[in-house]
Amino acid sequence: MFPPPLAIAPQLAGKTLAALNFLSAHGGLIVCALFLLAGLVLAGEYGINYDESSQRHTAAANLDYILGRADGIAAPNYHDRVYGVAFELPLLLAERGLGLADYYDVHRQRLILTHLFFILGGYFCYRLAYRLFGSRLIALVALLIYLLHPRIYGQSYINSKDPVFLSMFMIALYLLERAFRRDTIGAFALLGIAVGLLTNLRIMGLLLFPAVLALRGLDWFQVGKGPERKAILLTGGVFLLAGGLTVYALAPYAWTNPGDYLAASLDLTVNHPTILSPVFQGERIPSDQLPPHYLPVWFGITTPPLILLAGFIGAAAGAAAVFRRPAAVFRNNRLRFHLLLLAGFLLPPLAAALLGANQYEGWRHSYFIYAPFALLAAGGLHWLGGGLARQPAWRGGMYGLAGLGLGLVLLQMAQIHPLQYSYFNFLVDRTTPEYLRTQYELDYWQLLTTPALEYLLARYPGETLTARTGRRHRNILPPAERHRLQVAAGGRNADFDLVYQQDSSRPDLAFNSVYRRRLYNNTVITARPAAAARMPPPAVAAYEEIYRQAVAGEPIIRADYVVYLEGKRLTFVQENCRPESRDVWFGVKLFPHQPETLPPHLWRPGSYATFANSRVRLGDICLAVIQLPDYAQGDLMISGRNLGNWGPAAGLPLWEELYSLSQPGLGELIADYREKGEAAAGTNGFDVFLDRDDGRNRLIYAKEDCTAAEYERPITLHIRPVDLADLPAYNRGGSFDNRDFPLDYYGGRPGGKCVAVVPLPEYPIAGIRTGQEVAGQGELWSVELAVER
Repeated sequence: MFPPPLAIAPQLAGKTLAALNFLSAHGGLIVCALFLLAGLVLAGEYGINYDESSQRHTAAANLDYILGRADGIAAPNYHDRVYGVAFELPLLLAERGLGLADYYDVHRQRLILTHLFFILGGYFCYRLAYRLFGSRLIALVALLIYLLHPRIYGQSYINSKDPVFLSMFMIALYLLERAFRRDTIGAFALLGIAVGLLTNLRIMGLLLFPAVLALRGLDWFQVGKGPERKAILLTGGVFLLAGGLTVYALAPYAWTNPGDYLAASLDLTVNHPTILSPVFQGERIPSDQLPPHYLPVWFGITTPPLILLAGFIGAAAGAAAVFRRPAAVFRNNRLRFHLLLLAGFLLPPLAAALLGANQYEGWRHSYFIYAPFALLAAGGLHWLGGGLARQPAWRGGMYGLAGLGLGLVLLQMAQIHPLQYSYFNFLVDRTTPEYLRTQYELDYWQLLTTPALEYLLARYPGETLTARTGRRHRNILPPAERHRLQVAAGGRNADFDLVYQQDSSRPDLAFNSVYRRRLYNNTVITARPAAAARMPPPAVAAYEEIYRQAVAGEPIIRADYVVYLEGKRLTFVQENCRPESRDVWFGVKLFPHQPETLPPHLWRPGSYATFANSRVRLGDICLAVIQLPDYAQGDLMISGRNLGNWGPAAGLPLWEELYSLSQPGLGELIADYREKGEAAAGTNGFDVFLDRDDGRNRLIYAKEDCTAAEYERPITLHIRPVDLADLPAYNRGGSFDNRDFPLDYYGGRPGGKCVAVVPLPEYPIAGIRTGQEVAGQGELWSVELAVER
């Protein structure tokens, strides 16, 4: 017999209330558990980054040093000795403890443990938000804000440096709040250990030492004389001692020379020796010369808009609270913590801009600022829901909107999986085809190489394939399939070319792709067959027609390959193609007579540079095609470069020729200037011409009988503006615009002659100093040019 409905209702209500109470009390753990389960499923779908092998090697070198097996980390030429191993060493020990031998298993273990630590940081974010705002709902929102940043989530698998430092920073912030709330020796000792771990991961963790001591100093001034001040000094001393010992214990290199360890670590942070040229707002800029707005722009265009808006509201509300009651900072722990969050978010980018820190690959080196920003964003929603209006309807609507916004972020992350770390928001143009990849870097770690290789193996079952690139990606393929993929030494005899964003940014023949991955209407990677046997019949027919049309004309260059020019198409042909010739890649630089006519997104200002990835084999014939742009006419520097293990050093030009598309060409122009005697000659025979005809405004460098050593030395170019206010942001504070460059950047060495064409800036110029230097010997030659315009 069933009980009456009225008797069931109270029971259901009671169970529902109990379930809601359980979810409220344990919501953080439940969300973290769900993300962990998802991570276990998704981990295998992420690739491998460039640094993984070097990070494992650093951990192994430190372990050998600790065990007395080797002292490699003390070697002067081992630069990675200053990198902390607080996270990498446990990864290595787990790998060896589990007996993992195959790198497929090693890699998956690293992905899972790295992501697990990211989720652990999220749980401490939840707990800290609950302590700050007193609301489990807001704490849950803070956890989701932390976990659902697409860029950071994507890298939380494959990047065991930046997201790990972020997570440890969040844990340290939680323990900092806990230490000041409890005010016990044990709490401050635990905080010291956490800050020591943080400092080992990245030397920037040192910043928390003065921050904690400054807050202890405020407490010291607030209490009277006597036991309370002694207790503050004791807890501050315990924190400092615990932190210092942790830093020392976890850095084996510091055991013999702690001073050198600290100095080298700090220098590496600001003056990292790796200088890249990231694409930023359509330009390739050396990573040590990036403008001050580099980090703010990257943060703004890659953070979901809802989180961005909530974070700035929270920052404004926190700043207003501090300015309203500045004296309360001395005694109100919560207000002081809000001030610390503001400083943690704002000061690092400001310091990076002032110090000119070497940055690249977006803002990943500064991911740790997202820890305070996530809490500020949660605080902004808390202020909107409680401080601004206390009506339940308003709060419910606001929280519902926040939930909807975070749900949309999750949906977008699913749509671009596994390229979450290439997420952009609507503040940049994501709709115009092939535009975004000319403005910013997308898959800069080339993680899509792995799914591209997996696709090729699935498309050609049972066959052994050879790819031109992908050696480290091959190692993380399943062992059962890995043996079917070979990576050609130097690219020799490869069946497939993998073409990445930076290679595929120019016009090209698209009909030859068998695999293509796009993101936001932009091609990120394509896979193209290099042999006719694997091409679709239409592609074979198209290439055969290109070959027939090319050889019907007259060649413009006869070298290892014969080069034909037909309209806007360059065709490189070698009959009876030799195996070693298949390693030759072809470069073209276009020097227009009016550089200002070039599109602003060109990566090499003043020249059009590309490589022919549409190189194919038609039987015994090797064929490569480069499609020239439609917008410029001028001189072509055409070269064949060796990427194999034969002949000259790999990467150097095998041959290089200058060909003029219009009159006068560079050769005629240089001869004309020499005849007029208008060259400014350097001491080693370099001539420098200031070409201002037809509004060109460029420098031309020329030298007969130029040696390889002279070609490889960089050119110094210092431009003095009439008005110092015209200096680019990255050169402000000096008296000239530093535009030093390698000759290869703007020119070449055709026929043993060095030639370079450098466009000048648009601002009025007072003078130019240019020359060459020899490392350790000083200036080789220099000239001064007076300019009035």
